[in-house]
Amino acid sequence: MQALLPPSSNNLKISHVPTRLTRVVPTRFAVVKCAYRSDAVHFHNGIGSSRADWQSSCAILASNVVSQQPQPPPEKPGTADHVASVNGHKTNVDLDLVPIEKLSSSSSADDKSCSPPPPPRALTITDLSPAPMHGSQLRVAYQGVPGAYSEAAAGKAYPKCEAIPCDQFEVAFQAVELWIADRAVLPVENSLGGSIHRNYDLLLRHRLHIVGEVQLPVHHCLLALPGVRKEYLNRVISHPQALAQCELTLTKLGLNVAREAVDDTAGAAEFVAANNLRDTGAIASSRAADLYGLEILETGIQDDSSNVTRFVMLAREPIIPRTDRPFKTSIVFAHDKGTSVLFKVLSAFAFRNISLTKIESRPHRNRPIRLVSDSNEGTAKHFEYLFYVDFEASMAEVRAQNALAEVQEFTSFLRVLGSYPMDMTPWSPSRGD
Repeated sequence: MQALLPPSSNNLKISHVPTRLTRVVPTRFAVVKCAYRSDAVHFHNGIGSSRADWQSSCAILASNVVSQQPQPPPEKPGTADHVASVNGHKTNVDLDLVPIEKLSSSSSADDKSCSPPPPPRALTITDLSPAPMHGSQLRVAYQGVPGAYSEAAAGKAYPKCEAIPCDQFEVAFQAVELWIADRAVLPVENSLGGSIHRNYDLLLRHRLHIVGEVQLPVHHCLLALPGVRKEYLNRVISHPQALAQCELTLTKLGLNVAREAVDDTAGAAEFVAANNLRDTGAIASSRAADLYGLEILETGIQDDSSNVTRFVMLAREPIIPRTDRPFKTSIVFAHDKGTSVLFKVLSAFAFRNISLTKIESRPHRNRPIRLVSDSNEGTAKHFEYLFYVDFEASMAEVRAQNALAEVQEFTSFLRVLGSYPMDMTPWSPSRGD
């Protein structure tokens, strides 16, 4: 220990000072609470508080600890030195956190002071998370106008949502990405018309996540202006899928009409009503007839009563997969060697007893054609494809993780679009209202 002591002179004397023991009283920290109460929402399917709630709580607790430490004289908000930290990120935004005890003390000081300064606004959860959880005032984007089947699907997925109509599918994607909407509900396949290829391409182009699905029975009606008989119609307009789903029925009705495609079913009804087209009918829902003042000439004109459209719910952040209820996972993959690897990929799921519910191939837009050297006939051209696969398993399951680990060995590109709860709602064939 002497080697660590500083050099001392001969005249230096060390005296022992008696130590006085003092009892340290624990400091009582004031509790910081939000003036806005946001109770955690729990659902029967096991979904609890949202991630945004957790982040907001962490930010409030972190700010509480900082507020109890000795601080220099406060600077004016907005200066370069006034920096707050939220979720580990520094920002110049003034959080204005105030302990609840100071709020009560300032209210009691009203008797002593005539004009007490107003207390700063308390931080609320809406400052950090503008999107609530699952259905309560959610802003949900859909393609079409009011009365569209996509609007009905949005209402089924999020019963108390604020539906936001979009004129195109891509606009609905962009609405979520730009925080104009919190969710998007878009169709991906129909039991009669097949896949909606446009949305499969957009799923790969955008970075949104599938967080759920909903299946909606579709009930088509033939609509026209009041007083118009179906024999007077020269054309019928609707969405291309709706026209395809009612093709045989229109022929059986003896309607020798031209069939023209428009953007959506409810938009067709709106177009007929807005332009007073007495020679044009529309294929849409009964709700569209009520909204736009049209009459229903024929009901249930879909070729098959078991007409169901599957919609997916999209969000900016994925949900946490679970194992306590049936889940579905959607992926997309490609390979440099073309379709020869498809068998190996499917075997990875078959060996683990994972059922596939859908497989869809789409052209590889970045490289649609692959050139292959052929010694006999020169250079051969092969089409390149992306493969979309849905399988019944949660990413929380070990078998699903092992299957994707094996798939990744055979593919040059693999992306998980989402792992989400399956729609287990029973449905019956479409009937009239």
